[in-house]
Amino acid sequence: MQARDLTGRQPREVRQLIREGRWTRPTSGLCLGHAQANMAILPRDLAFDFLLFAQRNPKPCPLLEVLDPGSPEPRRIAPGADVRTDLPKYRVYRYGVLEDEPTDIRTYWRDDFVTFLIGCSFTFEAGLVQAGVPVRHMELDRNVSMYITNIACDPAGVFHGPMVVSMRPVPAAQVAKAVQVSGRYPSVHGAPVHIGSPEALGVKDIQKPDFGDTPVFKPGEVPVFWACGVTPQTVAMTVKPEIMISHCPGYMFLTDVPNESLAVV
Repeated sequence: MQARDLTGRQPREVRQLIREGRWTRPTSGLCLGHAQANMAILPRDLAFDFLLFAQRNPKPCPLLEVLDPGSPEPRRIAPGADVRTDLPKYRVYRYGVLEDEPTDIRTYWRDDFVTFLIGCSFTFEAGLVQAGVPVRHMELDRNVSMYITNIACDPAGVFHGPMVVSMRPVPAAQVAKAVQVSGRYPSVHGAPVHIGSPEALGVKDIQKPDFGDTPVFKPGEVPVFWACGVTPQTVAMTVKPEIMISHCPGYMFLTDVPNESLAVV
């Protein structure tokens, strides 16, 4: 099944396909016009510290919803959905080490788990396409490139670590347009955090992303970097909590929220 096969499908329909194991690929380009979300699940005793961390770091961790302890249903942004089954692929970290990448986390679920759903830059990609700005990984049906940077997040409680960024090659003449379009969506990372030299972010080789697929550049394009909701995973690797469950980078949660409801003038 290709992304084009799901054209016109509503998020609820695609989540059902994911729940049934019929879509296990990255979600960029799916349900254009609806917001996507990153996810982080932590035990309740760490939830306040992480909430404070997210509030102090709104660029990489803009919160869309925080679920009640033990609840798997995002009642505000996707009523009827289940965060244990409705993402194509998950990551389970124990003490900072990646233990598993399941397609269903019901066997891991605990009554003290608190789920954080965090805005994702896949959301504003529809706006970039509408504005004529190319989104290469969508064109090639690949995953976006993501990098761990030298930008330290503002610490909170036990949580600290480096920011992760996603990168899209943009024609130099269209960089301003990309900034303008994405800047309308601060709750899904907003405007870029850096344009140009990857070395300034501590990225030594742009052809070797830490997450996602290798980027493809065309002549005249420059790298544009946005804060990324994979940041909590680098934080987990830094802080090493007993357990943290997240989405697999690029395999997002599809919400029922229209993109334009998140836009600012």
